[in-house]
Amino acid sequence: MSGSCSVSSSAVTDELMKHCYSIYFLCFILNVSVVLAQGSTSIKASVDKNRILIGEPLQLTIEAKFDKKDGLRTLPVDSIPHFEELEKPSIDSVIKSDGIVIRGIYKLTSFDSGHWVIPSFSLSKKVKSDTIPIDVVFSEFDPKQDYHDIKDILEEEPPKKKYTWWWYMLAVVVLVMTAVLYLLKKKKPAPVITVRTTVNPYEEAMRQLAQLKYKKLSGKELHSSLTDIFRLYLYSRKGILSLQKTTDELVIQLKETGMEKEQFDKLSQSLRLSDFVKFARYNPSVSDDDTCYEEIHKAIKTIEQMEIKVTIKGH
Repeated sequence: MSGSCSVSSSAVTDELMKHCYSIYFLCFILNVSVVLAQGSTSIKASVDKNRILIGEPLQLTIEAKFDKKDGLRTLPVDSIPHFEELEKPSIDSVIKSDGIVIRGIYKLTSFDSGHWVIPSFSLSKKVKSDTIPIDVVFSEFDPKQDYHDIKDILEEEPPKKKYTWWWYMLAVVVLVMTAVLYLLKKKKPAPVITVRTTVNPYEEAMRQLAQLKYKKLSGKELHSSLTDIFRLYLYSRKGILSLQKTTDELVIQLKETGMEKEQFDKLSQSLRLSDFVKFARYNPSVSDDDTCYEEIHKAIKTIEQMEIKVTIKGH
């Protein structure tokens, strides 16, 4: 009896082991099928740089691979926050033995400074690309290098008309007659009259700033008026030829005023931000407008106080 029970138990155990091996093998086959199915579809994104200046172009490349049975599909690209497309994207597709590859090249830029992230692009819940961090920054200022303002586009002048010979004869006659009249009259040169303005530069600057505040201007109009008021005050009060200087040349001259470093740095940043608004079409925020106004207002007050102290010491 005991021998019969032993043989029966061993047979049951063998039978169970066979069923377990069959179940394990079936699960393995199913897992491999799922992995292969997912492996036939993929998407990846890359950029040519992770740090750009405001307005600098950035190239984004997106490559998606689809299974042939899915047919030709489009890339899942919509608008990207904080970035703008510079031109129409270039899209091409390649049919390979293991599927269809679609590649898109997008040229982007950004006028919003900060640390931004290009989001992931997804083909399904499990098939997604990685996110891409991008830093958008202002250009670093080096006072030792030359700086040139961005100039407006100049229109091409029309070709000059060719004049006939009698135009040249007429010009010669006019010159001769002018010389004769000059020799006959030979008047003494009129005395040079120097007109001195009685307007106080500081009071005039404060009055113009108050009017600017009352008008509630913004954008390019506000920043152009602010820099004009500041440059005119410097010319009238300190004799600095600020109207003919670029912003960086003016900043170098402002170092000689003896202004404290923290205030000098904030003023320099405000002047350069105004340049971006005027020439690079940067769209400033309300806080940017307020900061530029306050820094220029404080700078004029500081320079005026220093000039008063120098005048008192001189007397």
